[in-house]
Amino acid sequence: MRAGRTGGLLRDASAPHDAEGTRGRGYPVVRLEHRGDVPLQPDALLDTPHGERPAAAARCRLRPLPAAPRDGRGLGIGAAEHGLPAHAPRGRDDPGRDRRRPVNAPPIAALLFDLDDTLLDYSGGVDGSWAGACHACCPRAGVDPSVLLGALAETRRWFWDDAERHRRERVNMLGAWQHIVEFALERLGCAAPDGFAAAVARDFAARRREVMRLFPDALDTLEHFRKQGVPLGLITNGDAGQQRDKIERHGLARFFDTILIEGEFGTGKPEEIVYRHALQALGASATTAWMVGDHLEWDVSAPQRLGVRGVWMDREGHGLPSGNTVRPHRIIRSLDELIPLER
Repeated sequence: MRAGRTGGLLRDASAPHDAEGTRGRGYPVVRLEHRGDVPLQPDALLDTPHGERPAAAARCRLRPLPAAPRDGRGLGIGAAEHGLPAHAPRGRDDPGRDRRRPVNAPPIAALLFDLDDTLLDYSGGVDGSWAGACHACCPRAGVDPSVLLGALAETRRWFWDDAERHRRERVNMLGAWQHIVEFALERLGCAAPDGFAAAVARDFAARRREVMRLFPDALDTLEHFRKQGVPLGLITNGDAGQQRDKIERHGLARFFDTILIEGEFGTGKPEEIVYRHALQALGASATTAWMVGDHLEWDVSAPQRLGVRGVWMDREGHGLPSGNTVRPHRIIRSLDELIPLER
């Protein structure tokens, strides 16, 4: 039986489903055609200009992705999740980084925290986890891991850049990661085995869970405010199960008087009801509360509209994005910079 070509990938239609490495999994083998000694690479991964192609390199052209509406900075679940650098280019029009409380600002009577990339290093290890998942799962299905990994990087950016898709998919992250793998395979023209995308997503999720760590300043800062009797709230967007698992796994629940998870509460930031509900649970007024987080819209601008002081977490120290219109009350690089603000 002749193998059929699909978008540059050669599927061996006669390959047995229980070939070595796939026995018992029901994975048909998807073989990639190689010309010469150079591994198959999609055009998007080549350093050479379009039209200047090494003769020995096999081609797998990535199908173009449709444009998607942007969601500000702001992807909100960690820039590295989307294959993006941690920060866009920044300007220098930042408010000062003076640790003292700003003039006329009230002391902290209640404090709201974001979770991902504020307390928890969510973006660290994303690329490594995708690479590990591809290299673990692809050989079982006869797929070249380097090809899939390259397609995933661009597909992640496209997938999360659509604001409505972002809102819809972030409450089921395992499903979202599976969809990303499926889109990447479709763009490559790869007729992947049944269950392959789900297997990659599960492997990635397990690796991410193992590498996530609290930032070194998180526990000491939370402990300080807890001892001072400052009411603390946690507001986080995303998947109910995954966000709750992070909170429990890293021992955070004991610090907070209220925890609002989008997937549990039914809506998330930047909806006003989320902040209002948290403030009510803490018995705090907006004008004496502060919120700290890494997302300029969700953790700074939206709570500011209610009168809450917004503190932007800029751990990399790049400053505000060029053209940004949000004005945080404070910009900090470490959570312990919050401590002087209570006085």
